[in-house]
Amino acid sequence: MDDLINYYSFTKEQWKHFYNEIDLPLTQSGLRHIKAFNDRISIQDVSDIFKPLVHMIRLQKDNFDQWQTIKARFLHKRVRSVPFIIGISGSVAVGKSTTARVLEELLTNYFTGENIKLITTDGFLYSNAELKKRGILDRKGFPESYDMAKLIRFLNAVKSGVPVIQSPVYSHQSYDIIPNRFDIIDRPDVLIVEGINTLQLPSNEQIYVSDFTDFSIYMDAEESLIEKWYLERFGRLMDTAFQDPHNYYYKYAIGDRDEAFEMAKDVWRTIDLPNLKANILPTRSRADMIMHKTDNHIIDRLYLRKY
Repeated sequence: MDDLINYYSFTKEQWKHFYNEIDLPLTQSGLRHIKAFNDRISIQDVSDIFKPLVHMIRLQKDNFDQWQTIKARFLHKRVRSVPFIIGISGSVAVGKSTTARVLEELLTNYFTGENIKLITTDGFLYSNAELKKRGILDRKGFPESYDMAKLIRFLNAVKSGVPVIQSPVYSHQSYDIIPNRFDIIDRPDVLIVEGINTLQLPSNEQIYVSDFTDFSIYMDAEESLIEKWYLERFGRLMDTAFQDPHNYYYKYAIGDRDEAFEMAKDVWRTIDLPNLKANILPTRSRADMIMHKTDNHIIDRLYLRKY
């Protein structure tokens, strides 16, 4: 992969030896409540991958905070606390949410006394009504389906230290934005931003979302594996969340199962895969770290930017 020429490459076996001097605050039971239900990440995987990662982020944030102090003193300005923003990107069904939630849990435990927050960029999708109005409901997930100007204003406010900022909330049950419901972000020390578009530049903006991130991770896997995980997840949801009569996909859960899977395969072929190829995968080389997955969601290789 030519776009990885500027990365150091490590196997999981190599990576896990970089730092292992902290206890893991998670149990297997606790991990089950954090990870996506079709993600097979184990406590050993968390230990091998995330212990060194959390320590490296600690070192980077300490350096980031020190630079804010040095810069303020040089400019004869008051030293202020600037949030450290971590972006997590990648395809649908590749494991972004599990990575984000595990990282949130570990940073909350290890970054004693610091305020750690997590949001997803799903909250900045246009509502279904607005997407229908624009004629792009079938393009949901593509760059034009997000209110990127709103997301960028949000991140700018976070970086500027604005207190009590509202982050819109998206429901995977109704498959839509929840009206008048918000997560409150109040001057976090670390903000984790998870979403397929955290490394993208929308066509109508001159600022990257990644311009606000201080460390970014791209979750990577072969297309065939992602499709497999996508369909496995759909099958699990058919037997669980989709059984709720209020769920957007309820009609598929109570209908013909083969037809439901044909619909899911069509969504993958016509929406998610083209979006991955055109808009998500090309941003991989913007990430500071690439976590590559193989069978069973196992992270087998990590790439860390050289500069």
